[in-house]
Amino acid sequence: MRGRWLVALVAPVLAVGLVAAPARADGLQPVTSTLTSANPADNIPHAQNGDTKAFAEIGNTVYVGGSFTSVKAAADASWTARSYLFAYDKTSGALKTGFTPVVDGAVHALAVSPDGKLIVGGAFANVNGVSRKNLVQLEPTTGATVAGWVGRSDGGLVRRTVVVGNKLYIAGAFHWVNGTQHSLLARLDATTGAIDPTFQIDASVARASSELVWGLAVSPDGNTLVAVGNFTEVNGQPRNQVVVVELAGTPTVADWSTQRYVAPCYNWSFPFYARDVDFSDDGSYFVIIADGGRGDGAYCDAIARFETATRGAALDATWVNYTGTDSVTSVEVADNVVYVGGHFRWLSNANGNDSAGAGAINRFGLGALDPINGLPLVWNPTRSGAPAGTTDWGPIMWELWRGSTGLYAGFDSDGLGNEYHGRLGLFPLAGGRTVPAVNAPTAASGYLYLGTADGQATKVSFNGTTVGAPVASSQPSLTAAGAAFSIGNKLYWSKTDASAPSGSYLDVSIFTGGSVGAPWVSSGYNNWFNAASMSGAFYLDGRMYYTKAGTNKLFYRYLEPDGYIVGCTEFTLPSQGLAWGTVRGMAWVAGKIVYGNTDGSLRAVPFDETAVDGAASVEIAAAGAGVNWSGKTLWFATS
Repeated sequence: MRGRWLVALVAPVLAVGLVAAPARADGLQPVTSTLTSANPADNIPHAQNGDTKAFAEIGNTVYVGGSFTSVKAAADASWTARSYLFAYDKTSGALKTGFTPVVDGAVHALAVSPDGKLIVGGAFANVNGVSRKNLVQLEPTTGATVAGWVGRSDGGLVRRTVVVGNKLYIAGAFHWVNGTQHSLLARLDATTGAIDPTFQIDASVARASSELVWGLAVSPDGNTLVAVGNFTEVNGQPRNQVVVVELAGTPTVADWSTQRYVAPCYNWSFPFYARDVDFSDDGSYFVIIADGGRGDGAYCDAIARFETATRGAALDATWVNYTGTDSVTSVEVADNVVYVGGHFRWLSNANGNDSAGAGAINRFGLGALDPINGLPLVWNPTRSGAPAGTTDWGPIMWELWRGSTGLYAGFDSDGLGNEYHGRLGLFPLAGGRTVPAVNAPTAASGYLYLGTADGQATKVSFNGTTVGAPVASSQPSLTAAGAAFSIGNKLYWSKTDASAPSGSYLDVSIFTGGSVGAPWVSSGYNNWFNAASMSGAFYLDGRMYYTKAGTNKLFYRYLEPDGYIVGCTEFTLPSQGLAWGTVRGMAWVAGKIVYGNTDGSLRAVPFDETAVDGAASVEIAAAGAGVNWSGKTLWFATS
């Protein structure tokens, strides 16, 4: 991986400083997210050598699979020889000494059948001394083979197992299952292991090297499957690295394709780069993660959200988060959080190339993203803490998996959350926190505030169509202010500061009862972003929209209220017939952009978050009608 990074130094940087608006899902609004603790549980066992790749739970027992050779409980001094698969007590962390299956190759996947048996997939030939190629069902207490379960693969690899209802979906590098031809994908009866002949979805034709399916996810309702890996055709149709399958009725390849995984990244070492996929809890979207470096128009070394219901060709993601040429190798979407793991050092780093570019957020191998805009939440445990003599930084986080008590992590190193954790860990739900959904004020009437001088503002009542009489409003905390906007109970505002690298930054204050509180964001935070360049701004649904003096475009960046993070990429929204360069101050009020003008007037134009038609703009208050609306500092509030 280090060699890959060195090559990245001479690779071209993507032109991401200013790009057109990405795809956007209808009605996409902030959601309440529940984060796990960033402090790993202390009673989780350790594994030694190799890695951990898979987890499952049955009752109070946790099962762990991988390529390790020995394990020990957290408090033990000595190691117990145990290769590829072990179990432990979820409450105490003690090893389950009665669970002793003998597997002769790495375990890549674990699942639980409807009748409570453990389904194991991987790269093995024999289990408990009997031929069981790559797929087996075990008794959960002893690890004995369930002799009557008939599921078998050929000599390749079963990388993923997913159980939905009584259906077992498997993916990997195989061409035969139960003696019938199935290329890289198959469906079985989870209870008996019998093949389902109605599922004939065959992926094939590798981009380079060996064909395989590496990541697999099925929507919670059982109607949609997404697979990613090293293939270019599915059932004879072109599908490069990603395929969506309709599962209702007879399974068929969906009318869904994207060009974003077609171009090569660093193709000398990454024949494929789409590595993992997971659905949201409600199944409305899925997230694909990738490694690979950089590629022309490709989602290499990136996390991307796609909407499940969307169909068509050449589809773009709803949002994309680039690491700056560091690998992402695992994803888990749970509780309205997109958790990612890998060999990255930053997130939100589209402007970086093996270094931290403008707007990069430090995240050492682990991160949690807001599903609305893909920006990092405040959750940063890091893959660090390995003691001397152990592996401090491996290239792959194989698995993130949401269990009953938290988020399990399987990897190839020995540090997690600045502590020693050999090859696996658990971030518990206990001690986590809730990130509330916050947005612009939704009221149809309230007040417009217009900054007039340091410490001073004018407050004007506004019912959506007309303004009331102006009233002076003392705001001693509001100084050196430019564009301003409200989110929840906070006011964000541009602060001019000559000591900041960009000459300004985005400050934050509590705003309640019509009073701007003392700001608390220092000039050392988000100071890469020249907030003073904004001539007006407002926030809505995870985006900060803004204008620039003399530039006839409506811009936006993603903005994350949890941590006050400004997105590293600047987009433009399609618009016509409106001279954005003359806008001074903006607010969003009940479906309209309300904005001041250089001529001193106040106007409004309908806004649906997809485009703006200036022909629909109307005047609310004429220039010279009591208030000069030509100031940058304009915001809307309910009090």
